[in-house]
Amino acid sequence: MAGELTFTPVIGIEIHIRLKTATKIFCGCSTNTDAAPNTNICPVCMGLPGSLPRLNIAVVQKGMLAGMALHCTPRQKSLFYRKSYFYPDLPKGHQITQSDLPIMAEGYIEVHDSEGKLKKIRVNHLHVEEDVGSLRHSAADGRLEGAATSFVDYNRSGMPLAEIVSEPDMASAQEAVEYAMTLQRRVRYAGASEADLDRGMMRFDANVSLKCSDGRWGNRVEVKNMNSFHALEKAIEYEIKRQKKILLQNGEVLRETRHWNDARGVTTASRAKEFYRKFIVEPDLPPLMIPQEWIDKVAAQMPEMPDEKAARYVKDWNIPPEVADVLTDDRALAEYFEACVAAGAAPVRAANWVRTEVLRILNERQITIGDFPIRPEVLAELVKRVDERRLSTTQGKEVFDHMVEKNCALDEAVKALGITEGGIGGDALAGTVQAILQANPDVVEEIKSGKDTKGKKMKFLQGLVMKETKGQARPQEVAEALAKALG
Repeated sequence: MAGELTFTPVIGIEIHIRLKTATKIFCGCSTNTDAAPNTNICPVCMGLPGSLPRLNIAVVQKGMLAGMALHCTPRQKSLFYRKSYFYPDLPKGHQITQSDLPIMAEGYIEVHDSEGKLKKIRVNHLHVEEDVGSLRHSAADGRLEGAATSFVDYNRSGMPLAEIVSEPDMASAQEAVEYAMTLQRRVRYAGASEADLDRGMMRFDANVSLKCSDGRWGNRVEVKNMNSFHALEKAIEYEIKRQKKILLQNGEVLRETRHWNDARGVTTASRAKEFYRKFIVEPDLPPLMIPQEWIDKVAAQMPEMPDEKAARYVKDWNIPPEVADVLTDDRALAEYFEACVAAGAAPVRAANWVRTEVLRILNERQITIGDFPIRPEVLAELVKRVDERRLSTTQGKEVFDHMVEKNCALDEAVKALGITEGGIGGDALAGTVQAILQANPDVVEEIKSGKDTKGKKMKFLQGLVMKETKGQARPQEVAEALAKALG
């Protein structure tokens, strides 16, 4: 309808990832997430009077690696600030973070828009900061919602975080999810973070507003409390619908922070946006000065990124793009595949084995490639034997499954399965063919009389020979032996 209002979503995302270090950002406490509550704490991460923070240099390194994975540029000078606000899980009443001068700035991530075209989402900056503690809620009183008692675990207080702030370049929930998934994959490749959503190592805040076709802009709303890609997508979609309804009624979208309620599938108002924005320069930490030589050393640690790796597989090894994407989704899996190729396996063959058989076992057993029982050089040898027709494809898969099940060597598996490498041929195959023909005279007569016009009876005989030889005869040789025996 002419003149109908349309709305364009404008979306930016702030993503927190826990950096992969052994100790916290400003003290020597362990980052072990499996420890009992309030055991990995000290005066520094508890913010006790007289305690002084000391910057963990590994946090700087991991933060730089994460930023470089997102095409960000390192800054040789950055500052730490105090962001003051009250939360029961923030022991010292302020968080040490970075603000105007972050450690990394001006990067980008590429995603696909609604038409499938690549689109750059700009990364404004990446800064490092400390995490707060965590609240544990008890619902022992049987309440359906809420809890009578809350406990504070300060183990998480002082955990090293990188906050990655995008520009508002996303126009849909789907773009936002692809952005977050791509970011997760790239920081994992860089070795900067495990970014494990299930263990709380990656969290999302989405800033959503709508631009109206009549020139109006809705206020920006920040949606918090999202810890899965599904929640990120659903929360943005809900917020777009909520704001659109308000604007259609000529109402005003309040500039506020809202929380995502995953159980109910709604966002709920939390506080006005200006609630805690008070920054002062951290007096106990000097400016962070990073010499160029150190930046160069960190940059030298950067691995090949997944999109670059996938493009190389396609170009150099003729691997289909969709297969290359699967192989490069996880860095350890890609390294396993490359080790197979380095050991002599044909790239396309090795890719198919890893994509189908190896991933099947990983999924069935719910394990990672690091726990996979077959070493890459052993799989390469198995692939080569199938390529050289010393083993049929069926036999190769049987050997593969036996090695996985029994955790045994390749030759041991071949022997245990009673497989004759190279297949059954020659006089042995000819004798088997003769026995099959003698046991099926009616089929032989039908073939010789010319009634088997569609070759079904011949295929029937071939199947009997393959069954008798337990799949160890080569199909082409079986066909040739039958043709010769039948004249």
